[in-house]
Amino acid sequence: MSPEARLAPFLVRQNGLVTLAQAVDAGVSSRTVQRRVRSGGWERVLPRVFLVAGHPQTDAARVRAAALWVGTSGAVSGPAAAWWHGLLPAPPEIIELTVAREHCPRPQPGVCLRRRTLTPADLVKLRGLWVTDKGLTALETAATVADGSVFLDRALQRHVSFTRVYRAYCRNLGARGSARAGDLLVAAADRAESAAERRAVALLRAAKITGWVLGHHFGNYVIDIAFPEAMLAVEIDGWAWHMGVDRFRADRHKGNALVRARWNLLRFTWHDLTNRPDYVVAEIRAALAAAAFAR
Repeated sequence: MSPEARLAPFLVRQNGLVTLAQAVDAGVSSRTVQRRVRSGGWERVLPRVFLVAGHPQTDAARVRAAALWVGTSGAVSGPAAAWWHGLLPAPPEIIELTVAREHCPRPQPGVCLRRRTLTPADLVKLRGLWVTDKGLTALETAATVADGSVFLDRALQRHVSFTRVYRAYCRNLGARGSARAGDLLVAAADRAESAAERRAVALLRAAKITGWVLGHHFGNYVIDIAFPEAMLAVEIDGWAWHMGVDRFRADRHKGNALVRARWNLLRFTWHDLTNRPDYVVAEIRAALAAAAFAR
């Protein structure tokens, strides 16, 4: 098999890119590589990384070239990783790479280096590249882009769970940008809870269900949505309801108190409200019908 035939699979998988090591393994000598660069057949995009003639310099090629240059000692991170995950519509001009502290490549144009050690839980191999996992990527990108809160809300709604993002935050406390990331995370949690309640209210109104009260006081607790006459309590769990142990316990204590007082209790998640609205409405109707029958 000719060197060109051996190189072909790399070019298909790597957006027309090849590393010096891959070229040599395929039978193309270093001198031949240099000659092809001088003749314009190959373009040196980063040290030891080349774009072969006939292949366009795409966004994917830019990101992949950076990853090939740093090799297995690093990973794509920040907004570039967000684009690779599908969280952003376009990659940034500068590709951020996270590299191990002991690895010290010389900075290159179009690339910025972030030296730190990531846990395996914060790394994933996606379409041949090592990138930061989606949870850490969403959080760190939110801390750097202009509309960080909007970006994080969209990511939580469409791409990654709050739990996954929160765990990534806990693993990387003290890292650069973690204070800003923490502020965004708390704000997202608050918005998630209120947004979930607003969605539940919209479902009730659309279904023409009446007799409910939003934020009904019950002893030392507040019921998210209450039907006092039917003694039915509806609790809405937003993205962040399970964020802390204290919140989890408080919700369970409230539930126990309601049951002791002979209230019926229904719990719905953000997933239920967005993906199973008919189920939510049917459950509430059934509980109200049962309460009316019992009276």
